[in-house]
Amino acid sequence: MKYELDSLIFRCAEHRDLPVIVKLLSDDELGKNRESSSAIPEACYEKAFQKIRADSNNPLMVVELYDHIIGTCHLTLLPSLTHRGSTRLHIEAVRIAEAYREKGIGKWMFEQIFEFAKENEASIIELTTDKQRTRARKFYEQLGFEATHEGMKKKI
Repeated sequence: MKYELDSLIFRCAEHRDLPVIVKLLSDDELGKNRESSSAIPEACYEKAFQKIRADSNNPLMVVELYDHIIGTCHLTLLPSLTHRGSTRLHIEAVRIAEAYREKGIGKWMFEQIFEFAKENEASIIELTTDKQRTRARKFYEQLGFEATHEGMKKKI
């Protein structure tokens, strides 16, 4: 499909986008083992989506091309006392549909994210990426991200 980057739209997700977002999250080696790829999202996704939509500091974003969702990311604004009372922008669940990868869309999406950070006076932008996602890590490094901290998680 031929397209121009100026045909892309970066917007908050709507309920009708949820099945496509879940499909994007499950569309790789890591995601297929931890997400559902059902055409109808399970109740857990519905519940999470409602919580996200209710919190103005948690925009779930999509990239739209000609009425089709081809990308997504979850942004969270985190006010903090550290770094002299700064606001952080945390980025999670970054996905671009496989057919659209390595075509400049991820870079375009991050330009939109950086603009969102400026508009919301965030002075630090952070993200996490699974250590197995070596291509993603290289992409983030090309955007100027540095691996300055070791992240830790505990499932409960």
